[in-house]
Amino acid sequence: MNNAKILIIEDDAPIADLLSYGLSMEGFQTRIASSGAAGMREIELFQPDLLLLDWMLPDQSGLDICKKVTSKYNIPIFMITAKSDITDKVLGLEFGADDYITKPFDLREVIARIRTILRRLEQSSLKDQHDLHTEVIRFHNIEIHVEERVVNKKGQPIELTPKEYDLLMTLVKNPGRTFTRSDLLDVVWGYHFVGDTRTVDTHIQRLRKKLDATDYIATIFGIGYKFKKMGD
Repeated sequence: MNNAKILIIEDDAPIADLLSYGLSMEGFQTRIASSGAAGMREIELFQPDLLLLDWMLPDQSGLDICKKVTSKYNIPIFMITAKSDITDKVLGLEFGADDYITKPFDLREVIARIRTILRRLEQSSLKDQHDLHTEVIRFHNIEIHVEERVVNKKGQPIELTPKEYDLLMTLVKNPGRTFTRSDLLDVVWGYHFVGDTRTVDTHIQRLRKKLDATDYIATIFGIGYKFKKMGD
């Protein structure tokens, strides 16, 4: 996906220009927005394949942008932040970011991580197209339309963030299998997360609440979680 479109939401002009230049040299299409409001407008106009999002913006927090984007779009978000505290990093992931990097950063690492995110997204899309026999997955009063990434409860659409959906599908497609929190971070977020695993617990809690699925997404105490097989 060298021709992928990347929207850079960053108010520090030298950093934004550096990112835009480096990504353009790698074949990506780029556009820059210097505020959260401008970024939200550019999402509609530019329709990017990925967001490079600064945590600290002049008009609103990057976390607020994360919430808005994940509630409305299925766009991967790569956060750039000066915050190095592990709690802040976990918070960014919980709000829907797919990856993050702290300033100062190496442009080569940014480009490599972007390629990883886009490659994973492309592979996921190809797999969904290939597995058309699993177009609709049903359990209890839930329907998952795999190709459209749509989840309905009692016929009504349920808003899930991209990470909540990916977490749900990881569990549902492996009924009876127990995943550790580290397993889920590796599968859903795409890399081994060193540090606090509370982000998995938070996403599980949100899924249970949104889907009323406490009886289906089981906690395996001291280990992790599993999706119960029908009849268990």
